[in-house]
Amino acid sequence: MKSIVVLGAGLVGKAIAVDLSKSFEVTTVDINHTNLEKLEEFKKIKTVLTDLSEDGEVQRIVKDFDLVIGCLPGYMGYKTVRDTILAGKDIIDISFFREDPFELEELAQKNNVTAIIDAGVAPGMGNIILGYHNELMEVKSYKCYGGGLPFKREWPYEYKAVFSPMDVLEEYIRPARYILNGELVVREALSEAEIQHFEPIGSLQAWNTDGLRTLIKTMKIPNMIEKTLRYPGTVNYIKVLRETGFFSSDPLLVNGEQVRPIDLTAKLLFPVWELKKGEEDFTMLRVIIKGKEKGVEKKYTYDLFDKYDKVTNMTSMARTTGYTCTAIAHLFAEGKINHKGICPPEYIGVDKSNFEYILKYLIDRGVQYNVTEE
Repeated sequence: MKSIVVLGAGLVGKAIAVDLSKSFEVTTVDINHTNLEKLEEFKKIKTVLTDLSEDGEVQRIVKDFDLVIGCLPGYMGYKTVRDTILAGKDIIDISFFREDPFELEELAQKNNVTAIIDAGVAPGMGNIILGYHNELMEVKSYKCYGGGLPFKREWPYEYKAVFSPMDVLEEYIRPARYILNGELVVREALSEAEIQHFEPIGSLQAWNTDGLRTLIKTMKIPNMIEKTLRYPGTVNYIKVLRETGFFSSDPLLVNGEQVRPIDLTAKLLFPVWELKKGEEDFTMLRVIIKGKEKGVEKKYTYDLFDKYDKVTNMTSMARTTGYTCTAIAHLFAEGKINHKGICPPEYIGVDKSNFEYILKYLIDRGVQYNVTEE
């Protein structure tokens, strides 16, 4: 494998392109000229300015590359994966799309394509960890807490969008699915909020989000749940916005114009949520796995606390998400991932050598998961 195309040059897409350019020929594609300008200092990376949302554009762009990396917003993710499969190209995708990726299984098999989806941190790394332990033990419970936040808690939101802002809004409105006592439970987003302590930050608020995704189909585990982390107090004001209708996609007639409230909300919030140059963020992830291993009750806890990299000016969310993706890309390039069809991250974690490779790859880039065993 020689050439890789990265679709999307946002914070995470940039990190992915820069990391992969050390080993491969990389081209990055984006609609935003400013995003591409930020890659100019990396002379080995080629850039293409185009609108990937236009019909046929994804297939046209990807046809000449060996591997595709999808780093587009969630609302473009499913179509991007589908169009890449139609082009007969393998793809590793990090987007948080609503649709069921297994709807593309038959198409991927027919086109002899590997489509690795949710290849980020959460979902992503949490799935990989669970896939690994599920091979070694009878897992009874899986919990995943994850979030990216700014160090500076600034009124009114105490939050900055460290990935696609529209995908942040999805976390506030998409119903959350989890498994309780072997049954699928559906709750509204922001439900069942709780306070958990995370060193070295302190107390953070966690609530239900729809982060289990493929695990609901691929894992027969009686209890599984995923929650998003924010600073305490977030749930209350986000619920006020949601219940007032600010996140609604149903058009309203305003001064003779049809306006979707969520589009207006996005326009207002995104500038406020933008991570300014030099502002530092952190990523927190905790994965708790309980079950029986060789007849003995076991509990494994994986804790990640990662910070903004001042040397590379790379956000923590870009590092933790992006380097998980690039680790998978290296494994794929080396022929270590042979699954054809839709390949969620848990399938990759099943192989011990792949699991250990990813952990080492992340450590080499300063992303360290600390493991405790009880």
